[in-house]
Amino acid sequence: MRQSELDVGDVGQVARTGAVPPGRDIDELVAAAHARGLRHAEGTVADYIPILAQVDPELFGLCVVDVDGGVHEVGDTGARFSIQSISKAFVYALLCDALGHEEVFDVVGVNNTGAAFNSVVAIELNEGHPGNPMVNAGAIATTALMPSATAEEKWEAVRNGLSRFAGRGLEVDDDVYRSESLTNQRNRAIAQLLESYGRIRSDPAEAVDVYTRQCSLLVDAHDLAVMGATLADGGVNPVTGERVVSADVCRDTLAVLAASGLYERSGEWLFEIGLPGKSGVAGGLVTVAPGKAGIGAYAPRLDSAGNSVRGQIGTAYLSRALGLNIFASEPH
Repeated sequence: MRQSELDVGDVGQVARTGAVPPGRDIDELVAAAHARGLRHAEGTVADYIPILAQVDPELFGLCVVDVDGGVHEVGDTGARFSIQSISKAFVYALLCDALGHEEVFDVVGVNNTGAAFNSVVAIELNEGHPGNPMVNAGAIATTALMPSATAEEKWEAVRNGLSRFAGRGLEVDDDVYRSESLTNQRNRAIAQLLESYGRIRSDPAEAVDVYTRQCSLLVDAHDLAVMGATLADGGVNPVTGERVVSADVCRDTLAVLAASGLYERSGEWLFEIGLPGKSGVAGGLVTVAPGKAGIGAYAPRLDSAGNSVRGQIGTAYLSRALGLNIFASEPH
């Protein structure tokens, strides 16, 4: 969404290099950002996965968790939804932590494809290379690379890892999992294409099944904010105090999110909001202000690229009002 569509015309861009403001100020700004988002009813809920079309389109929750563990939330932050593509960012972080920077870079890549998240053409044009871990091809390759002896062990490593990011045990929405399993023919085709190029060396059907299950994990806006704050705090969950991944892994993950986290709109997102972020077609949106906070949003109406409309508006407001834009500075 362009700045003119983000409804932030009266919010001045603040440049702030230190910590976020005091908690009371954050509470007021989160409430204002939520109110700003409620003005908008543009977009439509995802319907290519049948069960997602049944959600209440009016739901909207917005949460900020700072690196000191402070929680600031307004609206439907306890409404649960499937994590979908947001899982890609955190599985990628887990894989980088397990295998290291170079190996994951070589197999999965980091460059924006400029194509839709489920593009097959982008794979062929890059001689079988997935491109980056935020499109489906790269995400399936990432999941397939998770070290394990069996598909079930791979799944448990993914579920446990994402649970540690969230600070609580995450469970699968079985209805979403079944619905997606019946409609994921394109992902199965992508996996087989990747296997033909040697990018997947395990059973491609098993890789897609684990990937489908990870996308079906239930989270809420509060969970996303905690997960984002963990990346913001060098891999330490600021609520539980547990180290989930290394600081180097967080740096690599945030770089990939900045380049490709909102699919073909990633450039516009970075230009307008100035923060690494990741969206999911259920309506979730996680944004990370390194060293400061994570922002979690949930609003199921999506723009044409599959990104939450209200989530983008609320996050854009907070980026400006809290001084989070990583490119903003003041004259020395």
